[in-house]
Amino acid sequence: MTELLPPVLLPPGLLPPVLLLGAGKMCGAMLAGWREQGLQPSVVIDPAPGAAALACDGVIVVASVEAVPAGFAPAAVVLAVKPQQATAALPALARFGGGAVMLSIMAGRTVTGLRGLLGLETAVVRAMPNTPAAIRRGITVACAGPGVSAAQRMLCDRLLASVGEVAWVEDEGLIDAVTAVSGGGPAYVFLLAEVMEQAALAQGIPPALARQMARVTVAGSGALLAASTEDAATLRINVTSPAGTTERALAVLMASDAWPALMSRAIEAATQRSRELAG
Repeated sequence: MTELLPPVLLPPGLLPPVLLLGAGKMCGAMLAGWREQGLQPSVVIDPAPGAAALACDGVIVVASVEAVPAGFAPAAVVLAVKPQQATAALPALARFGGGAVMLSIMAGRTVTGLRGLLGLETAVVRAMPNTPAAIRRGITVACAGPGVSAAQRMLCDRLLASVGEVAWVEDEGLIDAVTAVSGGGPAYVFLLAEVMEQAALAQGIPPALARQMARVTVAGSGALLAASTEDAATLRINVTSPAGTTERALAVLMASDAWPALMSRAIEAATQRSRELAG
């Protein structure tokens, strides 16, 4: 990515107008990140009553594509409806495809499929963020489709980087596995906190303390991992004293039919589901 957007389109410190289709939690997190950087007047499309909460200075919420103000020309259109709604919702956005890059954060929907709904010449970037974007600690993996210019890719990179780290892949097929690993990953971590809390309760630890221990241990370990230059395996070994209590627990968790095998099966199941959502 060596070509910068022309200053007339993307002045330093100011993001160009964006159109968001869908007003879910991810869109809310991304919009908040963009506003922190400075966002030109933008539009959110979502008929749900709760979507109105995203309205603020410079951002309006409308119920349909038809209600988008005349003359509004977004530099990017973020596709964030449920994958099952894409066939019905996306064709109406085709009129923006001539000048805007379409940035899809929908699970499963392929670049080819999206171009079939939006127009075969539409510039589409397929991306998968995750929910830590809400605290600007997410990671998004993206893939640029045919016809995406260096300037459009740079714009998408900047939009995504406002909520965390960004990585790009050339092989779109990897996005299904990305969806399974990092897209769904926060749920797996939250499940870990849940089961740790329940296990603590089973050992007689009071409920409030069990929850505090599980939450802070998971959050603190994640922060340590983020701050460390060592890999996860080394950090695990550092906690594991020979013949100690942690080693005994890991012997259970790392058995051939236990955690590693279950996680592999879970990621495979989620990857397959992402492929099915291509529709």
